[in-house]
Amino acid sequence: MMWQDLWAALALVLVIEGILPFINPNGMRNAWQQMAQMDDKSLRIAGLVSMIAGLIVLSLVR
Repeated sequence: MMWQDLWAALALVLVIEGILPFINPNGMRNAWQQMAQMDDKSLRIAGLVSMIAGLIVLSLVR
């Protein structure tokens, strides 16, 4: 893997994460408030599911 690929992936993460607050800032704020009320176990499970989904998509694309 080349460093350029890593930087490109990080740049895409920033672009994708910026879409929701740009389009719907109030909805993003509400989502963060709901996440702040979740327990640690639920957040960890959500993070794990997100990482696994990302790995699956990455393996399908590559």
